[in-house]
Amino acid sequence: MKKIYLLLTLTLGTAQLFSQTLFTYGDKPVGKEEFLRAYNKNKTPVSDKEKSLREYLDLYSKFKLKVKAAQELHLDTLQQLKYDMQSFSSQVEEGYLNDEKMTNALLDEVIERSQKDIHLIHFFAPLNVNTNLADSTKTVMAMDEVIETLKSGAADYGAAASKISEKYIPVTGKDMGYITALSLPYPIENLVYNLKPGGISTVYRTKAGLHVFKNNDERKSAGKWKIAQILFTIPPDASGDQLKAVEKKTDSVYALLVAGADFTTMAKEFSEDRLTALNGGEMPEFGTGKFDMSFETKVFELKKDADISKPIYTGYGYHIVKRLQQQNMPTDRSDETFTTSLKQQIAKDTRINKAKENFIKDITVKTGYKKNTVVKDADLFRFADSVALNKTTGNYSINNKTIISFTKSNSKGIEWLNFVKDYKLNTDVYKGESNKELLNKFISTSILEYYRKHLDEFNTDFKYQMQEFKEGNMLFEIMERKVWGKASNDSVGLKKYYDAHKIKYQWDSSAAILLFNCSDIKVANEAMAALNSGKDWKQIAQQSDGKIQSDSGRYELSQLQLTTDKKITEGFISSPVLNSGDNTTNFVKVLQLFPANQQRSFNDARGLVINEYQSYLEEKWVEELKKRYPIKVYEAVFQSLLK
Repeated sequence: MKKIYLLLTLTLGTAQLFSQTLFTYGDKPVGKEEFLRAYNKNKTPVSDKEKSLREYLDLYSKFKLKVKAAQELHLDTLQQLKYDMQSFSSQVEEGYLNDEKMTNALLDEVIERSQKDIHLIHFFAPLNVNTNLADSTKTVMAMDEVIETLKSGAADYGAAASKISEKYIPVTGKDMGYITALSLPYPIENLVYNLKPGGISTVYRTKAGLHVFKNNDERKSAGKWKIAQILFTIPPDASGDQLKAVEKKTDSVYALLVAGADFTTMAKEFSEDRLTALNGGEMPEFGTGKFDMSFETKVFELKKDADISKPIYTGYGYHIVKRLQQQNMPTDRSDETFTTSLKQQIAKDTRINKAKENFIKDITVKTGYKKNTVVKDADLFRFADSVALNKTTGNYSINNKTIISFTKSNSKGIEWLNFVKDYKLNTDVYKGESNKELLNKFISTSILEYYRKHLDEFNTDFKYQMQEFKEGNMLFEIMERKVWGKASNDSVGLKKYYDAHKIKYQWDSSAAILLFNCSDIKVANEAMAALNSGKDWKQIAQQSDGKIQSDSGRYELSQLQLTTDKKITEGFISSPVLNSGDNTTNFVKVLQLFPANQQRSFNDARGLVINEYQSYLEEKWVEELKKRYPIKVYEAVFQSLLK
């Protein structure tokens, strides 16, 4: 019998270890993985790992008991908590609807490319579906000649374009200046960044026409720049006298700056760029390709911060520029602000489609996607054309037929037709895609939407994040009902608790004080002078037009943090303390001093009593919960945490 009992015990122990249940409360198990996930989010460096784990195990088991109590009261069905869950899910789910590996690869690619700037030459000839065969042939011949001309070393790109245009069809040749990553459409960026200095691309076709690019030269990235400018605009069709007047004014201001005049002051007074003038001429941070090449070249010649340029002429007028800051482009993901900014730009760029397509491909199998081959594409396309023509969905034979299905749901023909109607009638999104392209888009959208709706089934991290948020909300609600609100509103219980623990509520060395919070140091000094002259403190605040907030009360001296070598006496006024965040200034006046160990009244101790009474109520409540749902820890699993 003992052998059977021993065997049974060993079997149960093995099963418990295999299931990796760390502890139970009542009949509810909590796994090792769930506990570690929570612990690792909150842990700090410790010298005694076992002690740290046991302390957190105690906290976590109490947390689960409180959540269980909230579930019993069905607090998760409260309308506000359901709304909070839905709102939170909408905020975080996008982070789980992408191919993280591919997205990081795109991010690394952008960082690598942003280390250099390319001086780009661009030739273009228009060509679209409506171009006749003869002109199409001429366009191809023209661009072939562009390549040969560039290979021969031609440097006057405008002249080359004019010559070829006379011979074939209109062609434009343009010096684009320096470009960097994320400044061109992704396919063109790929083409350009694969060119070596002096390299010429093959003919590249877009919907607009044919393109040829030349990498004229490269340089190390100019990085990110912060500058301030003073702009002197030139009126349209300005006369010679007007031009001279602008030049003279520009030179005069430049001379003042060279002589030591403050740039910010001069910008506010003279700059005709009203968007930046009020801010001392300071412009938003920028990098390569933001402005005209002639302007950027002069700016990038400024060698150090605070350098001021000679007047720079552009089509806007004359600019005097001050360099404020220059930073090299980060070479990796360690700069969190830079990385976040790049991720936001990538998310808006067409290159993200590559990651999205990869993600859709990856999740298609997981969703159980199947296309109903009984419903033919020809019928789907025929009825889609009818919907686009009539601008409404009708009673078509495919409306109630399943066209695609997933593990737990399906999409019928009417959903496809509504998709076509909404898409084709929206001129902002419809770009003339074929019905086949629209069907592929509908299928991809349906797959993604199904995956989104069942995200907690596919992604463990999302499931745990939602569980943590839900349980956190429920905990807050149950604590408010059982502890926080109850303690604050139980006047009889608070007074009884105070009377039973009166000895704990005594004053340390303290003082009755006047506390002043002033809008700035000048106002504080004026208030102190008024106090010294005997003016009533309430009157001082009332007559300050809101610049002074004042109050009185009794505080322990340690709370006041008075820094002085002098002995604090009644009538003492502290030195004003400046708050660096907003320049507000505080000071106090001591009205009366009290020795330590005086008894606090119930009203004086109320805040302290509430805090301790809350802890008392919480302890009693947790003990009740432990009796209803006994906690059992599986020691073997706990010991495995220490390895």
